[in-house]
Amino acid sequence: VTGAKVEGGTVTVTMESQAGEKLPDLKGDVVLVAVGRKAYTDGLGLEALGIERDKAGRVNVDEHLRIPKHPHIYAIGDCIVGPMLAHKAEEEGVATMELIAGKAGHVNYLTVPSIIYTWPELASVGYTEEQLKEKGTEYKAGKFPFTPNARAKALGMTEGFVKVLADKKTDRVLGVHIVGPRASELIAEAVAVMEYGGSAEDIARGFHAHPTLSEVVREAALAVDNLARQM
Repeated sequence: VTGAKVEGGTVTVTMESQAGEKLPDLKGDVVLVAVGRKAYTDGLGLEALGIERDKAGRVNVDEHLRIPKHPHIYAIGDCIVGPMLAHKAEEEGVATMELIAGKAGHVNYLTVPSIIYTWPELASVGYTEEQLKEKGTEYKAGKFPFTPNARAKALGMTEGFVKVLADKKTDRVLGVHIVGPRASELIAEAVAVMEYGGSAEDIARGFHAHPTLSEVVREAALAVDNLARQM
């Protein structure tokens, strides 16, 4: 984005490619400027303790969330590397308390769900297909739309789909991606299954009450092996 101007109630955004070539202008009623978030480390007195920050203002920690040169100090949430999400920070806080108490604190960063509260909602956990290809991991994918789902029809919200990615050999769930009604709620099942190393078959064989939106998750898991049935 190279600029934006307002004329006659219309916002025009000018853009160019990474190579510097001008791209077509975009016009709209409003423009949302969302440039991300920054680390919450200002004003904490880190310099007085000799705690260094990276270029993004984040504090480096070890696998136990401790600052290497100050092992008696822990850092979590928006202070460290990783998605700046409340639920991620909460789990890191729990893990920190467990570690301080001498227990085995644990945070599985692969199962931190990401949600975009748009319409329709978007929710994701685990790997994407692009990431699996880059890693050289053989996988199988199952995708199922909300269109034939009875609850989605009753709600008048049939846009979207659920996609399940599973290891080609073990069937272990590697990622789940949802676009559609109440995706933010449906992703919780995928998080639980992935946290305990579950398979696509584990999802498919579990009861999913009818009529519910969760049936689409089950159908996507069945579709991993071309067994979806509610079309």
